[in-house]
Amino acid sequence: MRTHSQKEITQLLDAWSDGDRSALEELAPLVHEELRRLAHHYMRGERPGHILQTSALVNEAYLRLIDWKNVRWQNRAHFFAVAAQFMRRILVDLARERRFQKRGGGVLPVSLSEAAGFALEREADLVALDEALAALAEMDERKGKVVELRFFGGMSVEEVADVLKVSKETVMRDWRLAKVWLLRELSREAAG
Repeated sequence: MRTHSQKEITQLLDAWSDGDRSALEELAPLVHEELRRLAHHYMRGERPGHILQTSALVNEAYLRLIDWKNVRWQNRAHFFAVAAQFMRRILVDLARERRFQKRGGGVLPVSLSEAAGFALEREADLVALDEALAALAEMDERKGKVVELRFFGGMSVEEVADVLKVSKETVMRDWRLAKVWLLRELSREAAG
């Protein structure tokens, strides 16, 4: 299989942004593997037997991406940053729904042995991280984006710098400060 350059993908994204539906058809198979890699990155942190599988996460994110109207894609990295954000939202929404279910919404009878198999701590952690990240982004939007792209999107420092139009050094500084801030916030929440 031929390797497609970042430039080719960016050109197809531009054509798609300009309304060329055939560009979307050509683009889909080219970005599918990268979307699967992103989804796998997300799913790696989920508990075994998670209700959502990698391919379902890719499909849901893809549907949201093609549904996004009037987007002017900057480049390949911008596209995958948005895809990563959609995947994060999908997983956080699912975790919130499971927490709602845990609190009695839509109650289904479950035996004690079945209940022992459920691992809901991961959902609580994901929701807590999402809430802390939202607070960070409110305080400093760029640091929030750096975390989202690096942690949730699995992007390299160079890719994040490209998307945010800042230097690699700025990304590294924001990454270090954001990690410390998030750790403090999550520790505070766990203790309180």
